[in-house]
Amino acid sequence: MLPRFYPIIDTQLLEKRGFEPELFASTLMDEGARIIQIRHKAPLTRSAFELMGRIRTRAHGAGVLCIINDRADVAAILNAGLHLGQDDLPPASARRVAPGALIGFSTHNEDQAARAAHQPIGYLAIGPVYQTSSKQDPDPAVGPAGVSAVRKLTHLPLVAIGGITAETAPHVLASGADSIAVIGGLAPDGLTLDILRQRIRIWLQATK
Repeated sequence: MLPRFYPIIDTQLLEKRGFEPELFASTLMDEGARIIQIRHKAPLTRSAFELMGRIRTRAHGAGVLCIINDRADVAAILNAGLHLGQDDLPPASARRVAPGALIGFSTHNEDQAARAAHQPIGYLAIGPVYQTSSKQDPDPAVGPAGVSAVRKLTHLPLVAIGGITAETAPHVLASGADSIAVIGGLAPDGLTLDILRQRIRIWLQATK
């Protein structure tokens, strides 16, 4: 079972906020996060790769599961988990690159979720649950009803993502999600270390 609180470290968002991703990741782990995902949508430079490596090393030492978004090659090199979207490598192909990795797979409707049942994955994500600003050109919101519908299609751990707030998280969990992924809800405008710590504690409480 995945931890209920699933924070995502979006390097481009944090750059806009003027906040160091490594400090962001360390604070998440220090405050009690048991899984993190590194979401780096910019080109993969050496410095970005080294950043991901340092976060992965810190997570390993803390017993925290570290997931790399999109890049099967990076996940394999860092011995990390992998999260794939609909436009990334198919999970079966990614499994050849990172044979031992925990692989998560994003879906956006019931048809995609049903097809994902035949893929070699360890967990499924569904979203956006609500309107979200964390992704360009998001798919239509599925709502808690969509979460419930997908829950009936799979026995895999189910991660809900997209527009979920600390107030709506309990309802989404009650609809069948095992875990709540959080991006923007942790990194508002004017982000400071104190605000981040406060936000993490709120989310941990909301997803208990």
